[in-house]
Amino acid sequence: MSLKAIWKFAVVGALAVAFTTSPLRITAQGGDTILKPAETQKLLPASVYYKGQSAPTQLRNSSGVKFSDGSYLLATMVDTSGYSSDVAAKYQAYFITEDAIKVGGKSLPAGIYGLGFISGNKVVVTDVGGHDLLSVGSSTDDGLKRPMPLQMMADPSGGFRLYAGRKYIQIKK
Repeated sequence: MSLKAIWKFAVVGALAVAFTTSPLRITAQGGDTILKPAETQKLLPASVYYKGQSAPTQLRNSSGVKFSDGSYLLATMVDTSGYSSDVAAKYQAYFITEDAIKVGGKSLPAGIYGLGFISGNKVVVTDVGGHDLLSVGSSTDDGLKRPMPLQMMADPSGGFRLYAGRKYIQIKK
């Protein structure tokens, strides 16, 4: 084997090891970064206000993105046991975006929201008063190897996917 071939083999091998053993921090196109769970947990509160109540967050089930401009998108599951069943059905996560984004192709300004994956393959985004702001279709990723209650992943077509189990919505800035 030539020195050039050995060098190529070493570089490709090193890259393969780096990509398969790297921690959960992933940089997507444009320098946007999916945060490690520990990084997200430091940014989110232990409890949140929504529709007249305070509810504890499930920080172990949180995810986020730091965009290349320094703004954040954060999401965490919420314990909705104190809420009525109709509110709990459409409010599973607390969703914070510091900049305008597109959720399933629909515009959402910077703010703090409730988010719920509901029946009919839909996701509803509500304000903190529980009022519906927008509804988009969700998709199912049957190929997802290890679904988690909530996670953010890079979308192959650009932007990100916010997953609740195997169901997801696309998010773009």
